[in-house]
Amino acid sequence: MITKNQIKFIKSLSLKKNRIKEQLFIAEGEKVVSELLKSDFEIKNIYATKEWKVNNDNITKISKAELQRISNLKSTNKVLAVVRFSNHKIIKYDGITLVLDEINDPGNLGTIIRICDWFGVKQIICSKNTVDVFNPKVVQSAMGSAFRVQVNYIDLENYLSKINTPIYGTFMDGKNLKEVKLAKSAHLVMGNEANGISNQINKLITDKVAIKNIGKSAESLNVAVATSILLHVFCD
Repeated sequence: MITKNQIKFIKSLSLKKNRIKEQLFIAEGEKVVSELLKSDFEIKNIYATKEWKVNNDNITKISKAELQRISNLKSTNKVLAVVRFSNHKIIKYDGITLVLDEINDPGNLGTIIRICDWFGVKQIICSKNTVDVFNPKVVQSAMGSAFRVQVNYIDLENYLSKINTPIYGTFMDGKNLKEVKLAKSAHLVMGNEANGISNQINKLITDKVAIKNIGKSAESLNVAVATSILLHVFCD
């Protein structure tokens, strides 16, 4: 059983201002919640239908109709969890750190997080106006990878100005990726879906690279697709 006040509260977490105020976010679906249970994130509550066969002390059993009322999905998927924010500090390690400059689309960010998880990238550094990692659409599209890849939001210009390893950025007039000797410890900057890397970050890029446009017709690549190609090369 779930109360009207609980429903109202859970639905309010679809808004960023309420997530920040409460320091809570929503994760839903069997796959996502299963990955969540393996993580060190603190779970406040789990709301699940009788079809979800996992034992946990935080579970409140609800009907399918009740789950539909609190869900952000068009088709509900047995379980929804209310989770506490995990505030990480930036880590230093020998490898690739992905930097996102004003990524706006939740689906793109979620996919990029999954890509980083696949290639073993431990950390993503985001500009403060990049879409919120705890946006329900981001959490959903990341499919559990958001609980393994650390995501931080900071002043990118200030952060990158203090970096002493190579800072790569993607540009149409950059050097062909296949012809560049890549550093194994570096930062890789991906820019906004429409405008690319911003001017203030552009001036901090030490190495400009490009994915060769073999077909010549398409104007650009989706930022998540481009990230996947780049990380495949960088992390090889």
